[in-house]
Amino acid sequence: MMEQGWKPSGTDFRLSPYTGLTRESWIDAGKYLLTGIFQNIQNFDDPVVMPRYETEVTYPNAHTPGHKIQAEYFEGLARSFFLAAPMIHAEPELTVCGYRMRDYYRSQVLRSCTKGDPNWVLDMESMKAAEGGDDPFCTFQQTVETGALVICLWLCREEIWDTYTKEEKDRIAYFIKDYAQGCTIPHNWRLFNMLDMAFLYMEGYEIDRDIMRDHAQAILGWYAGDGWYRDGHSFDYYSCWAFNVYTAFWNLWYGYEEEPYLAARFEEQSNRLMETYGDFFDRDGWTNMWGRSCIYRNASTSAFAGNLLMRNPAADPGLARRICSGSLMQFLCRDDLLYQGVPVLGFYGPFLPMVQSYSCAESPFWLAKAFLCLYFPKDHPFWTERERGGTWESLGVRETKTTVLDGPGLCFCNHGANGTTELRTGKAEKEAGDDRGMWNYCKLSYSTKYPWESEPVTGIESQQYVLRDLTTDSCSKANALLWSGEREGVLYRRAVFGYSSSVEYLRTPAMDLADFAVPFGTFRADKMRFFRRPLELTLGAYGFPDNGTLIEERELDGAKAMILKGHDHMGREKQLAMTVFDGWDSLELVRSEGRNADSAHSMIVCARLRREKQYGYEPYLLLSQVLTRESAENFTQEELFPIKEIRYADPTRCGGYGPVTVLFKDGTLRTVDFYGMEARLMV
Repeated sequence: MMEQGWKPSGTDFRLSPYTGLTRESWIDAGKYLLTGIFQNIQNFDDPVVMPRYETEVTYPNAHTPGHKIQAEYFEGLARSFFLAAPMIHAEPELTVCGYRMRDYYRSQVLRSCTKGDPNWVLDMESMKAAEGGDDPFCTFQQTVETGALVICLWLCREEIWDTYTKEEKDRIAYFIKDYAQGCTIPHNWRLFNMLDMAFLYMEGYEIDRDIMRDHAQAILGWYAGDGWYRDGHSFDYYSCWAFNVYTAFWNLWYGYEEEPYLAARFEEQSNRLMETYGDFFDRDGWTNMWGRSCIYRNASTSAFAGNLLMRNPAADPGLARRICSGSLMQFLCRDDLLYQGVPVLGFYGPFLPMVQSYSCAESPFWLAKAFLCLYFPKDHPFWTERERGGTWESLGVRETKTTVLDGPGLCFCNHGANGTTELRTGKAEKEAGDDRGMWNYCKLSYSTKYPWESEPVTGIESQQYVLRDLTTDSCSKANALLWSGEREGVLYRRAVFGYSSSVEYLRTPAMDLADFAVPFGTFRADKMRFFRRPLELTLGAYGFPDNGTLIEERELDGAKAMILKGHDHMGREKQLAMTVFDGWDSLELVRSEGRNADSAHSMIVCARLRREKQYGYEPYLLLSQVLTRESAENFTQEELFPIKEIRYADPTRCGGYGPVTVLFKDGTLRTVDFYGMEARLMV
């Protein structure tokens, strides 16, 4: 089922000391992916419909109306075009599997917009009629793909768009306009309508400027600060691969000329993102598995190209290429990325717990957004400047750089000790019972080297607390993370279990979270806010790939540690240690299969406690840490058991009130104080 990964060629380690990748390497990578696609297209007239191994969650399936088959046709065409368009611009005569790319896409684009053609993807009027025509606010996947289509037509304008006759251009423009000025979903989709109208305007077609301005003001209104936009309840990479990419094209095609105020704000916000976005990735340039649509993978790096398209970009081209190339290698060099030549529905290999119903077999082609950089000519600074490592070049071996963004509620730490970047999020809210939503947004921490793991058994989750009510024998998870910001080096958040606007807030169990970076990981000093007992509580570490794992347990002065040593699916050395201190009863190990995004077999180290009294002044504060390293070198005794002294304000040392100070053996001191946190909670 799986295939050998991509092997970079045309490397130059003088220009690119970190990855070796050059523009020629990227073109080779694009050919690698295009070959995988076109080996599945038997005839020139066939649409881009790829082989499937999953038919239950993704569309089309048994529940998909027949007329929506065309949505898959269009998704395959537009998203594979995202890869082909900059390649065609770079190599106009590019031929793959016997097909000249400019000829194939020229034909397929025109046919997709031609009523009555077998590959026609249906205009909006026809889709509404097929749906019954009763809902004036219905929306369709085709709107998304028209946005991709116009970008691609612009990227290879001379090679394809300019070769159409006026009648053919009018036919395509009519189709695009149908969706451009139609109803759309009130989130990042409004950008697709804006792009459609901007492209039409640029090509001399009339548009409704009021509709354009209405969409644009809404997009601006979702800006939250620090370069990030809110897109629904939570923040995720859509802010980067949608808002901070599409606004660049809109500015170039329409905004700079027709809406200078809006264009200036979009550029300013893109530049603000660039101030910290480089630190969102780890020392290898890897992307974190976080948020929905993780099947788009390294599309997260397209924000750098988006910024460099602006008139006055702030991105460092050498750092941008280093991260883009590092994340490209993170995925393409895997031997489990492809199924019959096509990127699978997963982060690395196939991973069903992550997959969402709005996707199809062709959806992962959205990762082609990373290839926008190929639009830049050979002499562009993105290709000519030497790779730079940014923060990682000056970060000490045991030093951690922490970035806190109150706007989107994000805190990310670059660990010099192990080269990973850990992300702690807030301002996340999901429906109770929405496991996928909680895995994507509500875990306590996300690591670039430890992709999240889904529930192995009831009552245990990686990087999440799970509360079991022993009276009803029911479990609940934190479906909301509230943000309270950082004070004196400690990040404060609240995890709310079974959060719902219909339930009085004080009747909802919660954990007050206080955590901070230590070399190799994160230290936690969290406080329980429960009102029903007896109960059990668990906390899992990161899911650990089990491809032959050594397990060690240690104890010192009442603290317990469990250490795992092994390697990931690709054979890289891995090590994880979890230590529990005050508040916890025990540590245990849970094994699972099919729950980890990296490896078929995995395990989770898990802390557990039990409380019996309904009311009683018992330990509230739970102290723990999780450390990781990308080598088999042993953690030292001081790293596993770093605490010298814990100072409590209350006489029984339970942490129910007052500050708690943790003094570490290396001289570091951290004070945790939840007092006043309630006034600063945000979502």
